[in-house]
Amino acid sequence: MTFSLTPRRAAPMFLIAMFAQAGAAQAATSESQAWITEQFAFKADKATTITLDASQRARSDRTSGGEQFLQRISIDRRIATGVEIGGGFAYLKAESEKELRFHQQLTLTHGLFSSRTRLEQRFFDNADEASWRLRERIAITVPLDHARRTSLIATNELFFHLNRARPSDKTGLAMMRQQIGLRQRLSPQIDAQLLYMRQQTFRDHRPDAVAHIPWATLSFRL
Repeated sequence: MTFSLTPRRAAPMFLIAMFAQAGAAQAATSESQAWITEQFAFKADKATTITLDASQRARSDRTSGGEQFLQRISIDRRIATGVEIGGGFAYLKAESEKELRFHQQLTLTHGLFSSRTRLEQRFFDNADEASWRLRERIAITVPLDHARRTSLIATNELFFHLNRARPSDKTGLAMMRQQIGLRQRLSPQIDAQLLYMRQQTFRDHRPDAVAHIPWATLSFRL
């Protein structure tokens, strides 16, 4: 008897492994947040996509910086089947600080699975040098109907700090985000997405912090 690990068979295993990892972690502090994102994407040409997005992030824990507002522009270009390279910048304003963030990224897609490697340079108004961060994300998108109007989405993303821009910064693995939810196509140009995100911040010599975040996104395409 042979067993073939097809993408659809692999999907449940991916989800179980991802959230088992979260369940194994112990954290003593937690907070609730709520994020809303509006996204607009259009094709500059057949291979190039420009994306504008804005996010509002309500955070109950004022010690982590309070509410955040983020605006970002990204340009991605397909250089081969399933391969995109891109970059862009963002401006983030929180109650405690402001940040200008540049990024470069590589996105790979194969069947239901995709991965993204993103390198960021973060400039804070309270730091003298840039903070460099590496983000590694893997995602799976599973259509739930033949028309592919509704899809299940799950992602796992790890954040690594590569240097110390401020004395309080730590290097190495700094944060993990795990998401699961649904994407619904409302029209050929509009998608709505609702996710639950678990965000774990790793801290030295004290318990980790976990945030539980419902995240709603409305996307427009041209």
